[in-house]
Amino acid sequence: MADRPYGLLAEFDSPEALLAAARKTREAGYRALDAFTPFPVEGLARTLRLPRPKISWVGLFGGLAGGTFALLMQSYISFDFPLNVGGRPVYALSAFAVVTFELTILFSALSMIVVMLWQNGLPRLNFPLFAARRFHLASKDRFFLCVESRDAAFDEQVTASFLKGLGAISVELVPS
Repeated sequence: MADRPYGLLAEFDSPEALLAAARKTREAGYRALDAFTPFPVEGLARTLRLPRPKISWVGLFGGLAGGTFALLMQSYISFDFPLNVGGRPVYALSAFAVVTFELTILFSALSMIVVMLWQNGLPRLNFPLFAARRFHLASKDRFFLCVESRDAAFDEQVTASFLKGLGAISVELVPS
């Protein structure tokens, strides 16, 4: 459906008005919601029921993979090219500590960066909301609530009048 819009974008002038509108919109049965604010609004993520990111688990598993890789790599090198220097053991774990630490941090950070970009849908050069006439104010002093058209309860006229009734300054149809 190429003629289907992305959704409706409602503009509010305060974080309290946005939070109240998000609560009422959620209570009215809308589920595909998103909000855009110039600063974090306490309770908004809980109201929109945004999923908790699993990025910390990715960092843990990336770090474990990096540490394991470092230990296995150094153990293989010590086994394949054994050097008996000063009577030290071939597998001196204390000598492996620096490389193991560095690769643990590197793998953890890189895995979290890759998963963060993937979860955010990046790189995305264009987003339908960028075409909205007043959306640039979301980074300055306005607060926006978007009801996406993929929501089962979405109806263009009914949803627009509902958002106006919540005290929205403006309601704009965003083309896809």
